Amino acid sequence: MFNNPFTFKKKKPEEPEEQLVPTPIPALVAILLNKEREKGSPLTENEVFEIRDNAVCTMLPISAREKMEESRGYPYLNPEYVWEQWQEARIELNQNS
Repeated sequence: MFNNPFTFKKKKPEEPEEQLVPTPIPALVAILLNKEREKGSPLTENEVFEIRDNAVCTMLPISAREKMEESRGYPYLNPEYVWEQWQEARIELNQNS
């Protein structure tokens, strides 16, 4: 039997694309922790916002970001609530160090 090299497989119906979300690399919590340790005192709200606003980000599908968060072992900080979440995270991180 002759196999036609120009026969193409049918494409599967396309799955809906997953939403992409900005994801700081390295993690925002790690950046803030390092900056606070360099400073030697708690970061101010303005410093936290400035660090957040200048963080390098990549766009990732939500599922990829979630897997990355699980493998890191420390909390993800939502950039929209970074100040509030940082206040909670810094206490926990400083207690564990």
